[in-house]
Amino acid sequence: MELLDGRALANELTQAQQMTVATLKQQGVTPKLVVVMVGDDPASAIYTQSKQRRATKIGMASELKRLSAETTEADLLAVVRQLNTDETVDGILVQLPLPKQINEDHIIRAIDPQKDVDGFSPVNIGRLWLNQPGLVACTPNGIMRLLAAHDIDVAGKNVVIVGRSNIVGRPLAALMLNANATVTIAHSRTADLKALTKTADILVAAIGKPHFFGIEDVKEGAVVVDVGINRLEDGTVTGDVDFEALKSHVSAMTPVPRGVGPMTITMLMDQTIEIAKERAKRG
Repeated sequence: MELLDGRALANELTQAQQMTVATLKQQGVTPKLVVVMVGDDPASAIYTQSKQRRATKIGMASELKRLSAETTEADLLAVVRQLNTDETVDGILVQLPLPKQINEDHIIRAIDPQKDVDGFSPVNIGRLWLNQPGLVACTPNGIMRLLAAHDIDVAGKNVVIVGRSNIVGRPLAALMLNANATVTIAHSRTADLKALTKTADILVAAIGKPHFFGIEDVKEGAVVVDVGINRLEDGTVTGDVDFEALKSHVSAMTPVPRGVGPMTITMLMDQTIEIAKERAKRG
């Protein structure tokens, strides 16, 4: 079995990003990412800190705007509009979830699609499904880069994605379709789910249930991408598939952790840098 090691690839890409950022700085452009965090959700705090550390590591400018949990939707929209018009800001990310008084959809729609490094804007989602250039959700983008790095061609393959979220399942389906795969999106209402997963040349598990898929649910020689991050009672982090059972059964598989996760932040930085490149071209 080939191990699809996201951490190793992320490290390689980070080195390349460092060189690109250094070149952009010589041209007078420093890529800048601004993360807006409303409230003090512990998980969100960890994610935002990880993003800032990575940005600093590659030489980017990074700013965290912390707003109180009592922030109104109008106040947050005002912050977003200010960032939209700030020419030094390349990427804007509003950390989800938001407090209940704020409509997430309103905020996502307010972000300039050209600075929407999360790839959640309806404009960017539309571009993705039309197979047009645009910013793409980071986790699906990372999955495609990881497969490509291991010379796994998805064209003509039967891809089954278990999970239909706007963050992973739906945008990944579009990326796979654009790459000429035959795609099925499965979910909680899918009849005879595991009979379907057994047909997949490439199985993507993104349902958040530890060890849900075992050897009897996966075709021999399949490629398995495990997006699940589940914390067990003993503190262990594991995925949606039974890694130990499947490792002698499949041709390639991502580990959890060190698989898909490291690629997500790497793609966030990558997209911010690409926006900064366009800024440099404009002078």
